[in-house]
Formats: sequence, C-alpha cells, structure tokens
Amino acid sequence: MNGTNLYVPIEIDKIFLKEFGRRLKKLRKEKGFSQAQLAFESNIEISQISRIERGLINTTIANAKNLSKTLDVNLKEMFDF
Repeated sequence: MNGTNLYVPIEIDKIFLKEFGRRLKKLRKEKGFSQAQLAFESNIEISQISRIERGLINTTIANAKNLSKTLDVNLKEMFDF
C-alpha cells in the first residue's frame, strides 16, 4: 500500500449520523409516531431512538431494518438523504 488512509474521516461519519437521524425523525413524524410509540413498537429503548435521531450514536443495521419495518418504509428509504 502507498500509505493512503482508507478510513473515512470522523467528521464525515458525524455528518452521516446526523443526516440519518434527521431522516428517521422525518419518517417517524410523517407516519404519526411519537418517539415513545416507535420505541415500543420496534422494541428499541426510547433513549436510543432519541440518540439516533440526534445523530449521537451509530445504530446497528439490524435496528435500522427493524425501524424501517415498524415505520412501514423500505430500508433503502431510511438512507435517502
């Protein structure tokens, strides 16, 4: 290798997480869910829903799939930002 760093810079990761969180919040509101309802129906703690929406944590792809199923949207739609 030529010493090139293949890791995506942390700032780009933060932007991605914030955009994903904004998208989740938008979809949740469009579907008429409160954070509490989404948490209950997706079996994910409300505090985790809140942190995902604020872009503070990197959730698992399994959680993203679960959230998309609960919101009745295609998983691909979750990343449409």
